[in-house]
Amino acid sequence: MWLLDQLLKRLIHTGTLIVIDHDGREYTYGKGDAPTLAIRLTDKGAAMHIARDPRVGAGEAYMDGRLVVDPPHDIRDFILLVMSNARSVGGIDRKGWLRRMASGLVARADQFNQRAKASKNVVHHYDLTRQFYELFLDEDRQYTMAYYRDPANTLERAQIDKKALIAAKLCLEPGESAGVRVLDIGCGWGGLALYLHRHFGCEVLGVSLAPDQVKFAQERAEAAGVADKVRFQLIDYRDVTGTFDRITSVGMIEHVGAPHFAEYFAKTNDLLDPDGIMLTHTIGRAGRPGTTDKWTRKYIFPGGYIPAMSELVSALETTGWEVGDIEVLRYHYAYTLAEWYRRATMHRDEIVALYDERLFRMWQFYLAGAEQSFRHGGMVNFHIQSVKRRSALPMTRDYIQLEASRLSARDQAPAWHLDRVAAE
Repeated sequence: MWLLDQLLKRLIHTGTLIVIDHDGREYTYGKGDAPTLAIRLTDKGAAMHIARDPRVGAGEAYMDGRLVVDPPHDIRDFILLVMSNARSVGGIDRKGWLRRMASGLVARADQFNQRAKASKNVVHHYDLTRQFYELFLDEDRQYTMAYYRDPANTLERAQIDKKALIAAKLCLEPGESAGVRVLDIGCGWGGLALYLHRHFGCEVLGVSLAPDQVKFAQERAEAAGVADKVRFQLIDYRDVTGTFDRITSVGMIEHVGAPHFAEYFAKTNDLLDPDGIMLTHTIGRAGRPGTTDKWTRKYIFPGGYIPAMSELVSALETTGWEVGDIEVLRYHYAYTLAEWYRRATMHRDEIVALYDERLFRMWQFYLAGAEQSFRHGGMVNFHIQSVKRRSALPMTRDYIQLEASRLSARDQAPAWHLDRVAAE
């Protein structure tokens, strides 16, 4: 316990953390002010496992039941307390410079996503059962940042507004887009593709490497009677052929890896019509380039990497693109993740029945940790419009909010999920 004790003494200054070791001995950290939170370590080796590599060890200890948070608090409260303190003292990474360099090299190597590896990495995260994602996502299964025009809005409302914002930035004309071809790279469960066709009549091809996502999206298109206009394929974006008037990339480039950014933008540039528009929606780093933490690479997103703006713009500049517009979306994902966490935790018994307690705890830790990255850390979201010809976009960006508001007003948030949640 000595090493963890020294670490927490330096770290916790705001709020109060009580650690109860496996032998019942209590340690108190902080200034005695609120919030007061207690955790228990259930075996002799738990403290050393956490202290040796805190960013990995804490997650693994929680997943394995070696770290337990006493009610009425939970792991989200613990993570937010620790990371809000870590921000003020400059982090909790105990690694020396040599180990940090080695970790960075390993993380960089993990981003070389050749075709077979890219497919395996995507399946690792997205091939959980449909029922699992239904327990915490909105009705449309939007598994990316929602857009909270008002923080008090429901998740359902915010996800509708997110789709409206993306559509507005594509500059599609109502009633005049029937012949427009859209490529949706990393199409998820098909919600955005179906949305674009429903509102604008455009033809959409969605591509993904997640088999069940593609299958479900195809089923949705068939059920809606639009399978001839909205198609989905299990294919690597590098194998797509043809020409498209618009390209959307929502939550996709995080899986590409920094070594492949230039390849990615070169390929999409080849696929886009000279007067076309591409909209890239991605999680981004508010600062300079970095690395994906080991726990996330190991358990959640193998091969994943969150890009810095400089990395994206550099890759765009070297592959024939011109940047038309950039928007930084700051706290929206924090609100989204907090709601996903709430719904997942509410459905604990169902998730444990589908998988086990360890996977439930792993997802709790992931969702809460990701939320703190957007609330207290250096993560934001980027929207980047890229074009081949600057004339493809209007002179000012007034059209974005006008069109997004028009589209949002046309869709009411579904009530079925809210009713189900209220009943439970």
